[in-house]
Amino acid sequence: MSELTKRVLFAVPAIPAVAGVLYLGDAPLAILLSIASALGAWEYNRLAAAAGARPMMAWGVVLAALVPLLMHAARLGLWVPPISLALLVVPILLAVALWTRGADGRPIEATATTLFGVLYTGGMFAFAYALRYHRFAVGAVAGTLLLLLPLVLTWANDIGAYFCGRALGKRKLMPSISPGKTVAGAVGGLALTVLVTWVYLRFVLQPRAGLGLTLGWTLVFGAVVSVAAQVGDLVESMLKRQAGVKDSSALIPGHGGVLDRTDSLLFTIPVAYLLLDRLLAVRG
Repeated sequence: MSELTKRVLFAVPAIPAVAGVLYLGDAPLAILLSIASALGAWEYNRLAAAAGARPMMAWGVVLAALVPLLMHAARLGLWVPPISLALLVVPILLAVALWTRGADGRPIEATATTLFGVLYTGGMFAFAYALRYHRFAVGAVAGTLLLLLPLVLTWANDIGAYFCGRALGKRKLMPSISPGKTVAGAVGGLALTVLVTWVYLRFVLQPRAGLGLTLGWTLVFGAVVSVAAQVGDLVESMLKRQAGVKDSSALIPGHGGVLDRTDSLLFTIPVAYLLLDRLLAVRG
């Protein structure tokens, strides 16, 4: 079975299933994000271990999985640890390193790598939950469409970069990190992302959810999300190159690992949330 066939067979049921979870929101969305965070943290820690670090795998996976669940609990009005209490995870991990690693077990790299992995996966995935329940998104439809915006733009960026890169790409963008990416591909991805941003806001988000941006901010938003998507992709390529592996794992048939499929989203979703939180007050 070819890799393309595997991708199609996986995507056909996966895309509507994920879209359904986005619409349902609440616990199903929190659980999906928690699973993605745990798997992403597991892959990240494997990359870190392959690069020579010794992360605390179990701690990293559990803590990453907890972040979206705590956001869901907070929205329901349940008790969640305040920031001051949550920060105790730092001395806790250092204490764990003290007793399990000692001075010869590279405790600095172990704790720093573990904590960063939690932020990189669980912390960034949690922005998806926040975007689904954004203060300007009234109702399930509006919240779903708002969350779909960075997903659609990330896919548009990938498509534009792929086809422009194949047709016009000669000059390499960053060959030491990702030899296949070209300057033409980056420009093509940015151009298509900006166009799709305008189309989505004008014909989907504004009429269906009552949310919009001015034309100028629409162009800025699309350009910034495209840059975030491309940087996120390159960052994961950098991590894999340091680890000396092609894919973050083989969990997804034909697609590699969770991080391979969500590397750009880990950048575009937080960036989209922060921009929209300011810009959606400006109605187009």
